[in-house]
Amino acid sequence: MELKPGDVVILKSGGHPLTVVEVNEENVECLWMGVDGDLFRETLPVIALESTELDPEEDEEEDDEEEDDEDEDEDEEEDDEDEDDDGDRKKKRKAA
Repeated sequence: MELKPGDVVILKSGGHPLTVVEVNEENVECLWMGVDGDLFRETLPVIALESTELDPEEDEEEDDEEEDDEDEDEDEEEDDEDEDDDGDRKKKRKAA
């Protein structure tokens, strides 16, 4: 496998995409961003990596899912507000 700096690879066992920084005979130095936004740098054996291409559609799908989650949260908040309004109305009716 011919790798060069800037290539994107993954571990054969899975995980986050890694960016190749430096290539030596049997080792590859890689960078990747962790789940919490931490930057990691590690030298890994070439045999443990495979080339991959980032699929831009996959990133868009993740963005869409995040937007859908936000929309659902907003809908739930609106439902809660509606319930509060109904509850207030019921209290007012009882008091009258």
